[in-house]
Amino acid sequence: MAYIKSLTLLKTRWGTCNPKAKRIWLNLELIKKPTECLEYVILHELAHFIERHHNKNFKAILDKYMPNWKITKDKLNKLNL
Repeated sequence: MAYIKSLTLLKTRWGTCNPKAKRIWLNLELIKKPTECLEYVILHELAHFIERHHNKNFKAILDKYMPNWKITKDKLNKLNL
């Protein structure tokens, strides 16, 4: 089972994970963003537990659980970190 290790002020990313250690770190700034952005980052990091790289299998996981992930990702990328 994966768990969120900490909420911290990451300087260059919204989230990161270590699948081997089953840990996820989220940027504390996500609290100020729309809920769907937080959901996208959590899903993105959890998807890395199944598929390490951003390949078609990874994108298929995102498509399955959040069909509008590309729109949400674009929205998040337009927001300040």
